[in-house]
Amino acid sequence: MAAPAADDASWSASPVPPEGATADAARPFFYLEGPPGTVLKDTLALTNESGEPRTFRLRAADAYNTRDGGFAVRDEGRSEGAGKWLDLAQDTVEVPPRTRADVPLQVTVPDSAVPGDHPAAVVVSDGERSSGVRLHLRVSGPSLAALSVEDVSVRERDDGSAAISYTLVNRGNTALRPRLAFRADGLFGELTRRAAHQLPLELLPGQRVTRHERWADPPRADLAHVRLTVTAGGGARDETTASYTAIPWGWGGGVLLVAAAGGAGWYLRGRRRGNGAGRAELSGAGKAEGDGAPRAGADGGPTDASGPSGDVPAGVRGGGARDEGGGEHHELTGAVT
Repeated sequence: MAAPAADDASWSASPVPPEGATADAARPFFYLEGPPGTVLKDTLALTNESGEPRTFRLRAADAYNTRDGGFAVRDEGRSEGAGKWLDLAQDTVEVPPRTRADVPLQVTVPDSAVPGDHPAAVVVSDGERSSGVRLHLRVSGPSLAALSVEDVSVRERDDGSAAISYTLVNRGNTALRPRLAFRADGLFGELTRRAAHQLPLELLPGQRVTRHERWADPPRADLAHVRLTVTAGGGARDETTASYTAIPWGWGGGVLLVAAAGGAGWYLRGRRRGNGAGRAELSGAGKAEGDGAPRAGADGGPTDASGPSGDVPAGVRGGGARDEGGGEHHELTGAVT
């Protein structure tokens, strides 16, 4: 992407800072909370730092996750949630040079609104650039943190690594910051294990995001059992598994691998038959961690399962590009970093 024009920084949009606050205390996003049936109010600040007057067009929109975990806002007329509840005192504002204009806004929470988080944004455009100020709206009431992981697959890559693809789904009513743990076991024991690490995304209620982990050093010959465990605040947890078969040297390697698998199974069965103490020991130890546990539910740039997480956009990626979810990408303040 080309570097932004120097004039792009000549204006900004943000919530009005608290009375008497310094510039460092500026709020990056709106946060409003109240029960159904209430009216919540705040004020947007439009600052024109250029030497020319500027005319801004304002609109409210629902916010949602893109498929890779970034943020986007709905096209005009397509909002059905908090973006539809949000009203701005003006939809067109002319701001003189080196001046700040304050625009009141209010959110009328419907009586029928369900408790939980309802993401939205105020989108501001001067005809050349669009920017969004995020609105964190929480409707008071019972909260439910529910997270699931599904559609896990593992495939070999040309560089000798493996790609692990999976989909995260927020099935509750609060925004979640997921953590992921990764483990792989082969025919003869553990291959790799990575402790839970924070994923660089915020998963909004009802949204699903597909991600990819890079397994840097998968086996060259093995039948691997891959387990992903995801957790988040509020007790949200789920796990699922997938198989990965690494077969070297063409079909001959496959024969050897199957023979090795059969030999390992024969050896273990023989120990069970021939040793009563062994039967008692193996009956409680034959499952990998978490096998047989009930599922908690169902449903970026790559990350590395043996190294630091990869990059995911910290905000909505710029310039009004279309997203397949029916919205546009914009710069969005207050997005997860």
